[in-house]
Amino acid sequence: MGKLAIQLLFLITFFLVLVSRILPATSQEVEDEADFNYDPNGEKGPANWGRIHPEWGACSNGSMQSPIDLLSERVDVVSHLGRLSRSYKPANATLRNRGHDMMLKWEGAAGSIEINGTEYLLKQCHWHSPSEHTINGKRLALEVHMVHESLDGKVAVVGIMYMIGRPDSFLSSLTKQLQSVAGTYERDTVAGVVDPRNIKIGSRKYYRYIGSLTIPPCTENVLWTIVRKVRTATREQVRMLRVAVHDESDTNARQIQPINSRTVKLFRPEDKDD
Repeated sequence: MGKLAIQLLFLITFFLVLVSRILPATSQEVEDEADFNYDPNGEKGPANWGRIHPEWGACSNGSMQSPIDLLSERVDVVSHLGRLSRSYKPANATLRNRGHDMMLKWEGAAGSIEINGTEYLLKQCHWHSPSEHTINGKRLALEVHMVHESLDGKVAVVGIMYMIGRPDSFLSSLTKQLQSVAGTYERDTVAGVVDPRNIKIGSRKYYRYIGSLTIPPCTENVLWTIVRKVRTATREQVRMLRVAVHDESDTNARQIQPINSRTVKLFRPEDKDD
């Protein structure tokens, strides 16, 4: 191979690496999760995700990975971020068994959130049990991720955590559909019209940081918003989400990732009406 060809190959490789680092994340999490699992000692477990496919490399060598521990001593309390602006609306949706989690995918326009002047369209939500993020080292029973994407491919995820307690009304509204999924091995089940406004937040306080998708390909530059208020769901509701998946696992939560040099902000309104 000539010197010019070697130089050209080097330039192409450098360009591809550079592009992979600066392009925004997309919400294209793995749809078929058969290639990985959550076995901490398994060949397909979280410690090895980055080695399974080249495009999953960020799972092993990324510097802005999620989830993280939301440690009180480490957060910067601020009041300038503003209330989370949600403009959702009902739309047709499908429940999809991705192999390790249940995903509710909206087929039509289900509305959006606005952050820093950018509109992020709601695409889907899915559940992890126990929670993936922790608060002061404590895992909760359940965490839902509402995945949004802007027109230029940037991703924003809103996370809400649940402890065991009173029933969650949104999960209650999906009981029949989830029971139907549990009784079949079909990948998709029609959920009908689902209103994302029924996923309650209940607080204006939230954490904000830059992280990644928590399943392969673990793409970084994801804008995370974690609601500070912990909501409740029943033990049966949490169990129902796991049973419907049929993966014989009692968890689908990734381990906590190093925060490195990232900043975590906690938005707290100046008024005391929250």
